[in-house]
Amino acid sequence: MTGDDETEGAAPADGETSPRRGYALDGQIGYLLRRAQQRHLSIFHTHMAEGLTAQQFAVLAKLSEIGETSQNALGRQTSMDQSTINGVVQRMVKRGLISKKRSSTDARMIGLDLTREGRRVLARVLPLASEITQLTLAPLSEKDQQRLLKLLNKIS
Repeated sequence: MTGDDETEGAAPADGETSPRRGYALDGQIGYLLRRAQQRHLSIFHTHMAEGLTAQQFAVLAKLSEIGETSQNALGRQTSMDQSTINGVVQRMVKRGLISKKRSSTDARMIGLDLTREGRRVLARVLPLASEITQLTLAPLSEKDQQRLLKLLNKIS
C-alpha cells in the first residue's frame, strides 16, 4: 500500500481542508470548454462532407481568406502547432486540395495556396460549416450567441 492509498478517504488533519471541498469539476472553465468543444466536433463530424477534419476545413477557409502564405504563418493563423500543421498540410497536398510553390517574394520560402480542387471543396462545404455553427449555438438565444462569441474572442 502506498502513502496515497493510506490517506485516501481519511479526514483532513487539523486545520486542513479537503482539496475536494468547494471545487466541482463540472463548473470549471476548462472542463466546460472541453465539453463544448466535444459537442461541436461531434456536430462537425456528423455534418461535414468531403471527409474533411475540422483542422483541414480551417486550413481551406483560412487560405481562402488570406491567400498564399507560408506554412508557419498558416499554423499561427489557424492556431495549430508546427507538427500539427505539418501533418495537415501533407495530407491536404496529397489529396490535391492545396499546393506548395516557391514564394514569388522570397525564393527560400514555400508558399501554400488552394488548388482548383481545394476551392471546389471549400465552396461545397461552406454552407455546411455555417449550418454546423448554427447547430452548435442552437441551445442559445441570438443575444446569448453573440455574447458567447464576444466573450470567447475576449479570452482567446
